[in-house]
Amino acid sequence: MEHTGHHSGDAHGHTGHGGLAGHGDHGGHRPGPDAGHHHAARPGASWAMAAKATLHCLTGCAVGEILGMVIGTALAWGNVSTMVLAIGLAFVFGYSFTLFGVRRAGLELRAAIKVALAADTVSIAVMELVDNGIVALTPGAMDAQLSDGLFWSALLGGFAVAFLVTTPVNKWMIGRGKGHAVVHAHHH
Repeated sequence: MEHTGHHSGDAHGHTGHGGLAGHGDHGGHRPGPDAGHHHAARPGASWAMAAKATLHCLTGCAVGEILGMVIGTALAWGNVSTMVLAIGLAFVFGYSFTLFGVRRAGLELRAAIKVALAADTVSIAVMELVDNGIVALTPGAMDAQLSDGLFWSALLGGFAVAFLVTTPVNKWMIGRGKGHAVVHAHHH
């Protein structure tokens, strides 16, 4: 079996780690037990990691969506206007939670925005599509008031189903180095 195509180093077996005998520039990251994990092939993400990423996303979505529903209802807006506001705020809060975390990890604002967009766009979109679809398809939920149990049961039931649908999506994305895998590369 030929092994020449398996290493990406120079003729001496060096793999571009600088001049310090295997210790090179790690882009400001401290080498540790998980050093280099983002360079290796990803065999897949765990369900726990996917659930954590989905819960993180769900938290931001829920805050934004509930706030949008409260504002739209308080201002006596119609269903479509209220739903548009709620979805918009779900994206804002969903992105903000990730943005805050990666900024705290030391990323500059422009890079942090790119990470948040890459990490959360698909997750938030799937979650909002499922949740709002369930609310829209639940008889009477769109016309229910904030004080009605039907409103809250449809909304919370929608979030529960959205969590169940979005978790496998996040698992698939993280396993391919996308979605919240982009965030994990910055939390060392």
